[in-house]
Amino acid sequence: MHDVFELDPRAIESYRRHGHAVVRGLAAADEIARYRPAILKAGQKARYDHRPLEERDTYGKAFLQLFNLWRQDELVQEFVFARRFAAVAARLMGVDGVRLYHDQGLLKEPGGGATPWHQDQFYWPLETDQAITMWMPLVGVEMEMGPMRFASGSHRLGHLGEFSIGDESERELAKIVERRELRVRDHAPFAAGDATFHSGWTVHGAGANHTGRMREVMTVIYYADGTRVGAIDHPARRFDRDAWLEGCEPGDAAAGPLNPLLFSEV
Repeated sequence: MHDVFELDPRAIESYRRHGHAVVRGLAAADEIARYRPAILKAGQKARYDHRPLEERDTYGKAFLQLFNLWRQDELVQEFVFARRFAAVAARLMGVDGVRLYHDQGLLKEPGGGATPWHQDQFYWPLETDQAITMWMPLVGVEMEMGPMRFASGSHRLGHLGEFSIGDESERELAKIVERRELRVRDHAPFAAGDATFHSGWTVHGAGANHTGRMREVMTVIYYADGTRVGAIDHPARRFDRDAWLEGCEPGDAAAGPLNPLLFSEV
């Protein structure tokens, strides 16, 4: 996982132009087979919502969200800290190095609902536009399982509103997507080990899981090395600062003990 991946220049062009890109075969099938059991086991330990699906709100029905699995297991840490993945993130953004913000497992259960339109960076108190999420399925994902969809070009619009993931974000961001005539794109189907990357400001969501199988996905969020902590001016950003940027105050380097440098070319 610390080798070099030959990134297709078309992926860089797609990311810069559209705010998202797909990288096929970023992890091999045998690598996924090695790491997947450890990721799922760590996810069971980290799961905090045990309510039946029908008792949850829109956000809760969209997926089970399992944070910082790298702290649960050394094998999961090896996956999350993979230099190969971090190097692709850095090259897509055009930066010299990237740090870890956090990882999260996203399990969309059989019958799980759609993931509303949202912008990840609404939550992140980071003074940069150079932040990116890798989304990697651990199983094959076809359209019926609810793969990611992206509003192409939305990353250039910046912060579009104080919308947590939910019914309001779906409603208000859908209006913007329609009004701006943004092309909605997905990259399905996926093999295990394929990955998408999207900017923190890219409007994205996912469909419902209409199959009887779990949509198992691992995500890793990176930001450019040298980034500073931004304003803590919303409860969501305060939560994120406290959870992922331990000991960091606004204006400080975003480089707490949970934010190791995962790739650097200097």
